[in-house]
Amino acid sequence: AGYTKGRTGRFLSITGPNATKTRATITPMAARPAPPQRPLDSFDRAILRIVQRDARTPQRAIADAVNLSAAAVQRRIAAMEASGVIRGNVALVDPKAVPLTITAIVEVYLQDERAETVQNAKARFQSEPEVQQCYYVTGGTSFILIVVTTDMAAYQALTQRLFEENDSVNRFRSLIALDRVKTEASLIIP
Repeated sequence: AGYTKGRTGRFLSITGPNATKTRATITPMAARPAPPQRPLDSFDRAILRIVQRDARTPQRAIADAVNLSAAAVQRRIAAMEASGVIRGNVALVDPKAVPLTITAIVEVYLQDERAETVQNAKARFQSEPEVQQCYYVTGGTSFILIVVTTDMAAYQALTQRLFEENDSVNRFRSLIALDRVKTEASLIIP
């Protein structure tokens, strides 16, 4: 069976066939306990705004910007890391430099929404490095995934593995990005 292609807004839509699938056995991941949170004050929020833009900003520069000592900034950052407010520090890599030329937004429709089916799907999507983001959503679609691959052949192999050979997936729809207009990693800190 082939794929149907057509235009949808600023994306190229590719819909996978609803073919007979083989069962994939997936072991569910253990639920992670939520990290303990501490209340954020105005200093914490100001620090977060700065480190989200550039995590390598010297603590002295942060201290000057938020009117605290460098030691106080260091303690607050350590406390936010320990409580899970700051989950990590990463380098944002340009996908073209690697090159990861295909970015796909994928709608996944499960056969059913039973807890076991959903947990197995979450575990499977979390285990795939090409799946950059995964959202369990409402509105008839089960999941929205953001996927990056080197080329269409790699993307097709991924869809075969994740969707076509997965008995719990009813169907999926891929939207291939033509241009990365905005990708933002920072959150709005009120």
